[in-house]
Amino acid sequence: MNIQRFTAPTSREALAKARMAFGEGTLILSNRPTASGVEVVATGEETLAALDRGELPRQGKRQTSGKATAQSSLDPNSQVLDDATQLAMSTLSFQDYVRERMLRRRHEALSGRAPSLAEEPPMPIRMVNSNPRSIQTHEPVFMAAPAPIPPQRPAQRPAATPTAAAPVVSQGIVDELQSMKALIEERFNTLTWLGQARQNPIHSNLMLKLIRSGYSPTLARTILERLPEQADATAAQQWVMDVLARNLKTDAAAHAIHEEGGTYALVGSTGVGKTTTAAKLAGLCARTHGANSVGLITLDTYRVGAHEQLRAYGRMLGVVAHLAHDRAALQDLLGLLANKKMVLIDTTGIAPSDPRKRDMLDVLDLPGIHRLLVLNAGGHGDTLDDVVTSFKFGKVQQAILSKIDEAAKIGPALDASIRHQLLLRGVTMGQKVPEDWERADAYKLVTNSMHATGKSAFDPSATDLGFFFAQSTPMQAGHLNA
Repeated sequence: MNIQRFTAPTSREALAKARMAFGEGTLILSNRPTASGVEVVATGEETLAALDRGELPRQGKRQTSGKATAQSSLDPNSQVLDDATQLAMSTLSFQDYVRERMLRRRHEALSGRAPSLAEEPPMPIRMVNSNPRSIQTHEPVFMAAPAPIPPQRPAQRPAATPTAAAPVVSQGIVDELQSMKALIEERFNTLTWLGQARQNPIHSNLMLKLIRSGYSPTLARTILERLPEQADATAAQQWVMDVLARNLKTDAAAHAIHEEGGTYALVGSTGVGKTTTAAKLAGLCARTHGANSVGLITLDTYRVGAHEQLRAYGRMLGVVAHLAHDRAALQDLLGLLANKKMVLIDTTGIAPSDPRKRDMLDVLDLPGIHRLLVLNAGGHGDTLDDVVTSFKFGKVQQAILSKIDEAAKIGPALDASIRHQLLLRGVTMGQKVPEDWERADAYKLVTNSMHATGKSAFDPSATDLGFFFAQSTPMQAGHLNA
């Protein structure tokens, strides 16, 4: 039997020596630490093939017959004797292994496919041995030693390595996937809705009419999704106008602002008509309760002639206009005018992005002051949105639509009022004080907005509706009373 012993500082080097001697068919019979390093006993597949053919058992018998004569010359404690005993007792363990390996290789050779490492039967590294000293646990060589293979049984395949736990997905990736899912669902819902609307001429005509009137695709889609299916063209348009009027909040059910009284600070962007609106409200209150019932204060120290303009209006009405430079002066004037029915505070016109806006709003942060937002009725929808968001204060923001006579379309202003839930206290038109003032009538405003017939280069055509509604998302159900 061609069995050799290899010694090296490490098991890897000893195995390398064994592979150099026996090639790829090296079989490790044992490995153990010694004083000079690690000792590996190895043989080749040819030896086990001969064992499978029955040659080595006969050789073993011939060696066994001479064992009695040679045993007297051997040291009982000799390692060579231990190795010989170990090899003799391990024959049956390797015989099954070699038989299965040879049959597998023969089958693979006939099928023309090279065997993979995973298909190789396990190699019995740990052997049956009667000498306890040679059964030790050492550094593994390539693979862990399996349990001893029982005789006359096919070798067991090693258990499959458990799959490694899936890596934990970060919360950011989960959020991105959910956002993508919501975006895809919203796009498909929009395409489906547009397809259904195009098949219904009433829907298409109302969509086009709302967009041309200046209403946003978001509000238009929210309303038309609730349109009754059985309504004809006339009934459908009336239903849409009723929904718009019902969701446009006004003070029609309460007293007019000049009759109710109170302290109001008119805020808004530059040039929207705050000073003229203050003069009109002062004139209405003076006409109803007398000139002594009105107090006028201006905080506009930035615009040239602002104080003089309000003072000129005051002289027309018989009311004195006061100037407040700071918060302390404003408090003093409010205390002085506490017995007035209505006190109107004119402020500096400031753009939403102006850094002075915060300082001006801090000056107005006093008890009893109500902010009255003045919006240009002819403003662009995006501009109105920016202004409302910038000056919005509290749960209910009171507003006035100014310059309604100059607006080609008041749809954007009504759209912003509905979506931001503004409370309209009145509308102004023209320069007459105080005649050019009206109370906010929701149905009248909606009717005027829907009857805009002027042609414009900004009006979309029926084929452009897909571009308008592709990016629109309906309003939340609780924000619209349909």
